[in-house]
Amino acid sequence: MKSLTVDLDSPVPVYEQIRAQVAALVSLGALNPGDRLPSARDLARDLGIAVGTAQRAYRELEAAGTVTSRPRTGTVVATDVRPRSSAADQQSFAALATRMVASGRALGLADDAILDVVTGLLQQPVDGPSRA
Repeated sequence: MKSLTVDLDSPVPVYEQIRAQVAALVSLGALNPGDRLPSARDLARDLGIAVGTAQRAYRELEAAGTVTSRPRTGTVVATDVRPRSSAADQQSFAALATRMVASGRALGLADDAILDVVTGLLQQPVDGPSRA
């Protein structure tokens, strides 16, 4: 699995950081149906977090249908989960997003401020903010 990271100083809870990263990897096709995730214990050890935090992230992913957890087989990407767009579209958008993040950082914005901007934009209508 691709490497996950957490920012212990972020206002975003650690379990949510993990959940969002795994969901993004699945959405982008970097994790495929049937791919096995590390055990919650191994993930917690690797990230330096509590096992319960890793377990909560996995529970949230399972509740969303992104992964399934079974005794003896562990946690795997759900078999009916597919990337939401083509690989070419994902690569094109990833290139745009990479430039956007680099631009934000060049302007001196912290990563959480960049995320706030993107989150705000996602909450607006597709055509952008309405003009009064």
